[in-house]
Amino acid sequence: VQLQASGGGLVQAGDSLRLSCAASGRTFSRYGWFRQAPGKEREFVAYIRWSDGYTDHSESVKGRFTISKDNAKNTVFLQMNSLKPEDTAVYYCAARTYSRGSYYYPEDYNYWGQGTQVTVSS
Repeated sequence: VQLQASGGGLVQAGDSLRLSCAASGRTFSRYGWFRQAPGKEREFVAYIRWSDGYTDHSESVKGRFTISKDNAKNTVFLQMNSLKPEDTAVYYCAARTYSRGSYYYPEDYNYWGQGTQVTVSS
């Protein structure tokens, strides 16, 4: 079972990036994106429920980032528009196999991808 995150890079403020998280070995019921900037704790960015596509986004990215999924490819995406320097971080995809409970915290997930660096210059 593996989560493979990709799509990070170096961009300028106002640019867009799309991150991908491909799951192999199984389909998970819940997926999340988190990010961690240097010296800071890992923070929630977005969440999607596989069964019905329900989504949630943190207030700091709402209206700029969109989480989505492709059932056929067993892949979750994070479309990031209007990027800001404060979005600079390592972005991680996460997944879990159980349905109940919170989805805002890293401990709510039991599988993690390797992280992809996003750097936004001003």
